[in-house]
Amino acid sequence: MGIGDNLSDSFGYAQEALVGKWMRWIVLIISTIIFPLIYGYTLRVMKGINPAPEAENFLDLFIDGIKMIVISFVYMIIPFIIFFASAGAAVIGLIGKNDSISLGMLGAAAGGMLIFIIVAFIFGLFATIGMIRFARTDSMGEAFNISEIMAIIARIGWLNYILALIVLWIVLCVIQVILSVIPIIGWVILFIISPFLAIVSSRYFSNLYDLGTV
Repeated sequence: MGIGDNLSDSFGYAQEALVGKWMRWIVLIISTIIFPLIYGYTLRVMKGINPAPEAENFLDLFIDGIKMIVISFVYMIIPFIIFFASAGAAVIGLIGKNDSISLGMLGAAAGGMLIFIIVAFIFGLFATIGMIRFARTDSMGEAFNISEIMAIIARIGWLNYILALIVLWIVLCVIQVILSVIPIIGWVILFIISPFLAIVSSRYFSNLYDLGTV
């Protein structure tokens, strides 16, 4: 499945999931406020369920959503350590009275931020597949099975995988930017379609994962 086919399938899947099923859509809009619920629902989508699952068993959704948050947090521990170390260096550089030391700290902070971006991106690559492994196996430990995650990405193709994620990011950003520049009405529309975009993303990731398991 190519990137274009994946996008088409993902938008079609989300359309089938929500258009005409207004009660489900309303429930998922509310779930974006109680955000672990929407995370739990996207986990069900990542299981590869066809057609889209019902939004029910809310306690299970909430618990699964919390587990996803925990997995995300664990993956971001090292990037956040780098970020806060860089931020600390920047603060010291700004308030320091010794110009040479201040410049050195600011340079270190800039380098640290660059490292943070790179490391966060790499960890994000693993976290995406890790989330789907959790969805497919119901095991949080499998979300951190790095050797299997790397094998799946290798079968997808590292370049293909990264390119696919970038394309999805661009598509979502374009939609969000267009709506964000429209005062009030655009923001309301963006809030309303947020479950739709969440389903699109989850289905897209699920399809990518399947490419690495065949």
